[in-house]
Amino acid sequence: MLELERRYADEIVAHALEKDPNECCGILAGQDGRVTRLYRVTNVEHSPYRYSMDPKDLLVINREIDDGGSELLAIYHSHTHSEAYPSATDVRMATWPDGKSIWPEAYYILVSLLDKNSPAIRAFRIEDGTINEEELRIV
Repeated sequence: MLELERRYADEIVAHALEKDPNECCGILAGQDGRVTRLYRVTNVEHSPYRYSMDPKDLLVINREIDDGGSELLAIYHSHTHSEAYPSATDVRMATWPDGKSIWPEAYYILVSLLDKNSPAIRAFRIEDGTINEEELRIV
């Protein structure tokens, strides 16, 4: 189960709405399973149907996470025209060519903008190409 403070959930939704009609993406970092930092990442695809995190952003963020003694807890992105469920592209991007997970411990948080007045947020793990929905509690 992932427990996410309301302020982080609100920030993810705000980011998604700001980047609409394109997908947004970002990273949640923290310690002991508790989110302490949200990083907005540039979607270099600038697309309503896919995202790709800017490698320069990722380098800076990964260094900051490592230097601060934190860990990558979740990767988030928006779906602007579909439900909050990982697409085949999302699964492919989360998996090495040999079928193993790139970040097996990370949650994948998706926000759907199908209903912009009430965006849906869901959490998943993508383990070796298999999608498992996880309980997400917003507190």
